[in-house]
Amino acid sequence: MGDLYVRLRALLLRIVVVIGFAIVGFRLWDLQVVSSEQYLDAADRNRYRLMPIEAPRGVIYDRMGRLLVRNVPGFAVYIVPGDLPRDSEERAAVFERLANLLEMPVDSETPRGIEQILQERTIGPYLRVRVASQVDRHAAFIIEEDHLELPGVVVMAEPQRHYYDASLMAHIIGYMGRISPERLDDYRQRGYQPDDSVGVSGIERTQEAVLAGIKGQKHIEVNVFGREMAVIASEPPEPGHSLYLTIDTEFQAQVEDVLRKGMAVAGSEIGVAIAMDPRTGEILSMVSLPTFDNNLFSGGISIDDFVALNEDPRRPLVNHAVSGLYPPGSTFKIVPAVAALQEGVVHAGTTLECRGTLLLPNRFFPNDMSLAQPFRCWRRAGHGHLNVVTAIAQSCNIFFYQVGGGFMEFSGLGIARLGEYARMMGFGEPTGIELSGEAAGLVPSDRWKRQTFGESWYTGDTYNSSIGQSFVLSTPLQLLNATAVIANGGTLYRPQLVSQVVDIQGNVVSTLTPDPIREMAVSPENIELVRRGMRQTVTSGTAWRWTFEDVAVAAKTGTAEYTKLDEHGQLIMDQHGYLPTHAWFTAFAPYDDPEIVLVVFLDDGGEGSQYALPVAENMLRAYFDIPQPETETELGP
Repeated sequence: MGDLYVRLRALLLRIVVVIGFAIVGFRLWDLQVVSSEQYLDAADRNRYRLMPIEAPRGVIYDRMGRLLVRNVPGFAVYIVPGDLPRDSEERAAVFERLANLLEMPVDSETPRGIEQILQERTIGPYLRVRVASQVDRHAAFIIEEDHLELPGVVVMAEPQRHYYDASLMAHIIGYMGRISPERLDDYRQRGYQPDDSVGVSGIERTQEAVLAGIKGQKHIEVNVFGREMAVIASEPPEPGHSLYLTIDTEFQAQVEDVLRKGMAVAGSEIGVAIAMDPRTGEILSMVSLPTFDNNLFSGGISIDDFVALNEDPRRPLVNHAVSGLYPPGSTFKIVPAVAALQEGVVHAGTTLECRGTLLLPNRFFPNDMSLAQPFRCWRRAGHGHLNVVTAIAQSCNIFFYQVGGGFMEFSGLGIARLGEYARMMGFGEPTGIELSGEAAGLVPSDRWKRQTFGESWYTGDTYNSSIGQSFVLSTPLQLLNATAVIANGGTLYRPQLVSQVVDIQGNVVSTLTPDPIREMAVSPENIELVRRGMRQTVTSGTAWRWTFEDVAVAAKTGTAEYTKLDEHGQLIMDQHGYLPTHAWFTAFAPYDDPEIVLVVFLDDGGEGSQYALPVAENMLRAYFDIPQPETETELGP
């Protein structure tokens, strides 16, 4: 019995051993034969990787060839998720060590924490995730030296943008940043990765496809720590093209200086000054104040800096030249002037009377003048009889009330025809300039008012629209474009900032050519009448403060009322019951052969003829190199 028991145990042991060897053999056969290719591929994926090679980004120059933007060496830190330690404690130790070196949080619940960045941006185990840019040189060297203690952490040398004349050109050039989540799908289709930096605003954004170039790639072999050991093959990147702008930074600096001084005199906190060549649409200068330092965004702006800029009530990140919407006031009167002449509402010899106040009868009780609505001219005593030229020069409200909305037996344009010509001159639509964030403005209509407010359109609405008030809204650039139409004889051009595109060898890829949007359906004779009115504005009209005669200038002043509420939600008015006003001024010169057109806007700046005019005059002095007269007091401190 004992021997039988021993033999059974020995047999059972043999069976177990045989089964064990069979399992091992089957597993080896599976690993080495059946699944060999699968594991070989996995090993190769760990050992060999396809990595992108960033393309050198194009630089930017001004029209005189001065460098505005260049690429400077910098360091960035990436994490390859698949190369991090498997053990959670070891991984936490890597994160803690890295966080201390980079002075950033670890917590996944903390904005810009390492864990949060990995959660949001990881799209593959062996695709790098950038956790920090603009890394201090000393910290980068320490991370590189301690790479054995920081598996999965990679330091990369990569270029970063450096902006010369940063605040001077910030609104034009813009800045770069990571791709926003809402734009990620679009950029992925163009070959971008979530961690790539792209243009976020300005020229950097609108010219992204030109500046960025095309990435290359390399096939590399890595060691167990995920570090590059050898390059198996590579495809070089295609560098981006560089740009020459139409802006002269020397003139730009002069314009910013006179605008800043003019704002100080007027007590205005937001101001715009733009100059353009009306023959081509080239922007010669564009200043929006306040501005900001776009170098703050190179490599990633700090939370404190971004909050300070974003919460500033003056909105320094906004380019008010293209994004600010304001009532244009009397500068808009060139529109009803052109429209009324072309539509035959008035002729060169037509005169209308201004007595200082126009009483518009109540539509339901036309014979009861106690119910009539008063519409007043800025000159309470009135201007007497005016034709279209003198009405422009004197900026008579009552003349343009009648031209726009009619009065008694005189039939005016009506809001439909007024809107048609406003849109023809570029109001109510983006100009198409190569800048992001451009606003369309507003040219109101009967239909628009019904849809927006559920109310009918009244003659009084047309009156106010005819003088650039009521619902009419414009950007400073749109007004500049409309003035250019008058200056050049009837062509609406697309404003342009990029004059030339060159490749990395300096070869010209493309050159700016004037880009006309449309030709005005207005006779040269009618445009010339409006030009004459703008010339008389300077010689004998509302721009009487103009002080130099070296160059013949034509202009239009503007003072636009707007609603402003105090801390209690009440309308702010002065002692005479007037609303606060924006100051406008637009001009072109020389009168006979215009080569520059400009617009000045001072937010809450008072009267255009008093505060915006001196800024415009000093801009033209800078452009034509006309010195200040010895007796003149310069603008501001």
